[in-house]
Amino acid sequence: MSVHKSDLKKVTTHQLQNMKERGEKISMLTAYDYSMATILDAAGVDVLLVGDSASNVMAGHETTLPITLDQMIYHASSVIRGVNRAFVVVDLPFGSYQGNSSEALRSTIRIMKESGAHGVKLEGGAEIKESIIRILSAGVPVMGHLGLTPQSIYKFGTYTVRAKEEVEAQKLIDDALLLQALGCFAIVLEKIPSELAKRVAEKLEIPIIGIGAGPHVDGQVLVVHDMLGINKEFKPRFLRRYADMHSIMTDAVQNYVKDVKSKDFPNDKEAY
Repeated sequence: MSVHKSDLKKVTTHQLQNMKERGEKISMLTAYDYSMATILDAAGVDVLLVGDSASNVMAGHETTLPITLDQMIYHASSVIRGVNRAFVVVDLPFGSYQGNSSEALRSTIRIMKESGAHGVKLEGGAEIKESIIRILSAGVPVMGHLGLTPQSIYKFGTYTVRAKEEVEAQKLIDDALLLQALGCFAIVLEKIPSELAKRVAEKLEIPIIGIGAGPHVDGQVLVVHDMLGINKEFKPRFLRRYADMHSIMTDAVQNYVKDVKSKDFPNDKEAY
């Protein structure tokens, strides 16, 4: 099965901008390890996000807050080694950039030098302006993230849709314009009304990537464990499952256990 016509070219921020301008949607998925990254990259995914969602799907934490910078660098390094084409963005984890632009720059430099990633993503708008400026001054591409920001879950107290009221919606638009003016190459909008996401995508020149933000943005991102059906518990409206890997993997493991118990595995052909 063929993938995008430029599948042999490295995806860059320049190419992502061109994709928006010609109306080609951007595909983006999370990745946390080498094996998965090789599959996603070969399948033609444009952007791989080494998300702090690794805290949930890889480590079993309730929120994204516990994951550390060292752990994010470990996951990012693993992903980079499996990638030939995709643009790899890494989440700056909670506590590594908020309120201290010098710390934000140090965290970013560690990610870029130790993992080989191509850019970083930060949650927030005007309140993290100084951190974004500091990171961009070092020549590192920055992706913004507005709407539902999981690192602020204890502030919001819920994972419900954000920016439904006009005041919050206007702040989101203002923050998006600010992130663009500062020099961010793209913005993720998470779990906001579709019409608001459309307004932002039309107003801004940089790519807008949605997760639970409707069809009128420039691209989509999902957590790979969710869209492959490895996780069964997470069932938001915006999630489309493209496989039921939980059932497939469970059946395979159960068959293995059965064959071992019955002494069917290994057979003579599988022995030396």
